[in-house]
Amino acid sequence: MSQYILSIDQGTTSSRVLVFDHDGRVQGVANSEFPQIYPQPGWVEHDAARIWSDCQTLMQQALDDASATPRDIAAIGITNQRETIVCWEKGSGKPVANAIVWQDRRTADMCTRLKQDGHEPAVQEKTGLLLDPYFSGTKLKWMLDQDPSLRQRAARGEVLAGTIDSWLLWNLTGGRQHVTDYSNASRTLLYNIRDLQWDEELLEMLDIPRAMLPRVVASSGHIGLTAPQLFGGHEIPICGIAGDQQAALFGQACYSPGQVKNTYGTGSFLLMHTGTQAPRSEQRLLSTIAWRIGEEPVEYAIEGAVFVSGAAIQWLRDGLGIIQHAAESQALAESLESNEDVYFVPALTGLGAPYWDPYARGAIVGITRGTTRAHLARAALEAICYQTRDVVDAMSRDASLPLTELRADGGAVVNQFLMQFQADTLGVPVLIPEVTETTALGAAYLAGLGVGFWESRQQIQSQWRQAASYEPSMESAHRDQLYARWQQAVRTSRTWVAEQ
Repeated sequence: MSQYILSIDQGTTSSRVLVFDHDGRVQGVANSEFPQIYPQPGWVEHDAARIWSDCQTLMQQALDDASATPRDIAAIGITNQRETIVCWEKGSGKPVANAIVWQDRRTADMCTRLKQDGHEPAVQEKTGLLLDPYFSGTKLKWMLDQDPSLRQRAARGEVLAGTIDSWLLWNLTGGRQHVTDYSNASRTLLYNIRDLQWDEELLEMLDIPRAMLPRVVASSGHIGLTAPQLFGGHEIPICGIAGDQQAALFGQACYSPGQVKNTYGTGSFLLMHTGTQAPRSEQRLLSTIAWRIGEEPVEYAIEGAVFVSGAAIQWLRDGLGIIQHAAESQALAESLESNEDVYFVPALTGLGAPYWDPYARGAIVGITRGTTRAHLARAALEAICYQTRDVVDAMSRDASLPLTELRADGGAVVNQFLMQFQADTLGVPVLIPEVTETTALGAAYLAGLGVGFWESRQQIQSQWRQAASYEPSMESAHRDQLYARWQQAVRTSRTWVAEQ
């Protein structure tokens, strides 16, 4: 009897493959970073062929690490960096260009023109999203605009497009399935989250041929089989797909309206489960599809997307060279009793929720002769927490529900300073699960439900285990004082380009 679920977690800076057992514990893991491509300032690309090649290698390495064979795997789940768009030839299976990454800002002017033409209210009503270069639709339009023959070939069905989940599924199934799930479709700017279909008016607005887009399937259920040549002739069912943040919400067992999780990765993504009715945000947050389990009704979430959180620490390491490892940031931050009024607004790719300002620029304010690398490290960590509060405050107004606790996951939760300061900044407990690989775990749970490896969400919920809890200890007056200075720093970052 198959005893494991294999989960592919394809992220922004690395690909990971994990093997989970029936208790939701990691039995095997393999990961690999891949290069980021920056053709121009504000542009970010990935080599999609490299991503697929890495995933093939990692699947075998993860199986080896778990001392498992393909026959031990009951199903495969996929979770992926969202909004990143790939175009490839149907015949050859080769990408026609580099993938354009969710962080890429090349379509900022396009989005501005669409807003000026009055399109944003209809876009928000249909998709739950805003007109921002973050989403896939304008990226895809940009790619097709560069080569008119590409659009013609796409209309004939010769060129396909999809987010990374579609790209991986196409390759995993040997070109037999061109699909995506509801959660990923809802991030494209092309999918109507209320009518549950690709929207003809939005496709016409962006001049995107319907023929190139994938079929939309449930997040949990039988999707396809792996190509025989991948696993020595053995075909493994693929039964779960979700965008990384929806997968993390599922992995955190946030199945009831009002439950909230935040994932601390390259960016930070805070989601609140809102049930089976598509919410409408008045605070410039995103309404998004959380998942669909088999034939059950679609479920939704409100989301606040922060573009740069862990990436700010990476920038201290790779851009400034003031730390060698991300872990150093904790000791540096703790070496100071306070931030000494130094703030870092990491608008390195603009600002996401609730500002949605693609023209904002990174700003470090409050520097004096006594400022050291410790101040910059502390300011970067504090910025992650302040940005989370930006979103939480907006979300609480939208949902009319006060936050009572925050379930946190992602690589940065190992930073104890960060988690304590987050609890202090929000004034609520921050809970850390025993299995912090919740994005991959969520994809595994979706796949396992789809193949009967787990019987129900109630069974999965009973497996959620708390590893740590951070209780707020900061006085509310001090909390609000620090946050007010953060808001002042944000205003500085938002006026830099505007005033130019």
